[in-house]
Amino acid sequence: MSEDIPPFAFDAAFYTRTNTDLAGFTPEEAAEHFANFGIAEGRQGHPFGSRQAFTERLASYASVLEIGPFCKPTARGPNVRYLDVLDETELRERASALGADADACPAKIDYLGDIHDIDDAFAAVVSSHCIEHQPDLIHHLDGVARVLSPGGRYFLYVPDKRYCFDHFMAESTIADVIQAHRERRTVHTLRSVIEHHALNTHNDPATHWAGRHDTGHGAAFADRVKLAIEMHDTADGYLDVHAWYFTPHSFAGLMTALYDIGLSRLRLTEIYPTRRDDAEFYAVLERV
Repeated sequence: MSEDIPPFAFDAAFYTRTNTDLAGFTPEEAAEHFANFGIAEGRQGHPFGSRQAFTERLASYASVLEIGPFCKPTARGPNVRYLDVLDETELRERASALGADADACPAKIDYLGDIHDIDDAFAAVVSSHCIEHQPDLIHHLDGVARVLSPGGRYFLYVPDKRYCFDHFMAESTIADVIQAHRERRTVHTLRSVIEHHALNTHNDPATHWAGRHDTGHGAAFADRVKLAIEMHDTADGYLDVHAWYFTPHSFAGLMTALYDIGLSRLRLTEIYPTRRDDAEFYAVLERV
């Protein structure tokens, strides 16, 4: 991985103000504490390091594209357009089938299909728990760069594999990502389907933070694997699972390496590590 990975975003005044046990720390002492202890303890080191504060920044952009909003759009307002593989009616039907709130789906999906088919340009793109689903990660990043104006930013909400059902999966490497791109993957591999449906565990972040990662599966291991194989082999079209597994550190290294190698036009500029009892971190990539 590249050695030029941007450090996690940090604001000493915020950190000492919100952590009373650190009152009286100098900015240098606060930064050292955050690096050596705070990140591992899940302490928030910057005002933008929460979902609400990170999201509020989107309102300042004249045009925003959200990828894959489903029934929980992250961005809202007259400056926002939506891209999904399902139209608004299909999203509502899927939400109802899953017991989710269909009324929370966007009233209109502005772009249907692949981001590479969009001819408009945006000041910002946002995706929440979407990037880990992309069969070809490099192709996805290229599509985002294609619709961003120069200097535009890609706001990402990314699951931290340590604190969700991906806990037992190995972190994705640049070799994995380049292999998928060379193969021009458009659907998920059998490996990803087995991992997602047979090798996963519980999805309670607080329990993971407490150090309890037991699976709690009801079905026997062999039966889960056989079912995953059957799901893959009989899938009619795209089968949605996680393809990539990240931690804040591994994501920062991977994004930086892809940019340095020339496989991405998006440069990592900000990253905010996972807060305690949560399962996501936040990052910003800039279109250079």
